[in-house]
Amino acid sequence: MNWSYRNTVLVLCTFAFFATVTARLVISPVVPDIVAGFSVSTGAVGLALSGMWAAYALSQFPSGLLGDRFGERAIIVTAIGGTAVASALLALSPTYVTFLLFTVVLGAAAGLHYSVATTLLTRLFDRTGRAIGIHVSGAPLAGLTAPVLAALAADRYGWRAAVAVGSAVAIPIVVVLALRIRPTEPRYPDRRIRDQVDGELLAEMLTRPTVAYTTVLCAMGAFTWQATASFLPAFLEVGYGLSGTTAGLLFSLYFLVNGGVQPVIGAFSDRYSRDAAAAVTMSSGATGFAVLVTGDGLATAVVGVAFVGVAMTWGAPLQSRFMDVLSSDERGLGFGLVRTVYMTLGATGSVAVGAAADLVGWTAAFGLLAGVMATALAVLAANNVLSLGY
Repeated sequence: MNWSYRNTVLVLCTFAFFATVTARLVISPVVPDIVAGFSVSTGAVGLALSGMWAAYALSQFPSGLLGDRFGERAIIVTAIGGTAVASALLALSPTYVTFLLFTVVLGAAAGLHYSVATTLLTRLFDRTGRAIGIHVSGAPLAGLTAPVLAALAADRYGWRAAVAVGSAVAIPIVVVLALRIRPTEPRYPDRRIRDQVDGELLAEMLTRPTVAYTTVLCAMGAFTWQATASFLPAFLEVGYGLSGTTAGLLFSLYFLVNGGVQPVIGAFSDRYSRDAAAAVTMSSGATGFAVLVTGDGLATAVVGVAFVGVAMTWGAPLQSRFMDVLSSDERGLGFGLVRTVYMTLGATGSVAVGAAADLVGWTAAFGLLAGVMATALAVLAANNVLSLGY
């Protein structure tokens, strides 16, 4: 496998991730419009978004098995094509119930991509932290463009056009993927998927101290990421009293910082320590959310959002940590399994923050996120101070 093709795969996988994230993020800037359009509460929209994130999480485990059985390329192309279709259906939802249903479908389709693509990149690259850091940067790249595209579409045509942006982005990317990525040989083409679902094996894998420790940290990171992706624009607009345009620009700033720092944090974790890099992200999160909930005004919002952008780069060191502790034979199955577990737990972030905003206000809701990040930092510190070796 030559160098140029490896990097072609990395770039295309990054843009594929960009497509799946864009399709989910274009919903966030139009949450107030969706609430008004269906005459439902913010918590109800939060429930739909949690359903999307939960379906996204649950797709991770079977995606690893499907990648081993049919080859990574086939699953990646299926994921992006499915994202395009689901986004179109979501934009056409006639009722809240169908909106909720299609958000779940969107999450399930988009969720097939990430674990399989990460496993493929791990096979192609020795410096996994750098490769994963670049791949993960597809999310902040989507964050830069999705709010702008969604705002422009919503201002002119309404929230349904904003949601349809996900389909418009995914269609050309899936075509390029199908044409440029070579078919990948399945690792286990003759192994039936149900034969790999061994309860004892899965339980043993999840309860290994190194895997369990990393899964707990990722669950807390996912909780805050999904709540932030779902409600940061609404928090800035309603909680801070900023205009929708300003809130959208700050949402883009969040992703700009996140995208710029992702490869740096990944490289730092390769060179020094996965836990040291993760500690940088969690401390930044505790600081950023605390600034947002205790301050007011545009300047404070900019500082808090920048710190939160750094915080959400936790994926590069912690996902690389999984690859360090899983054997090469376990990565397809194991990484999909842990992604499903920690993202299912993290999916509660959207409904928890949405419900908290309805009950006690946006300040308390986002204060919860500061507490979660501080707890993750404490877990990291305890592991290293006590030398538990996890």
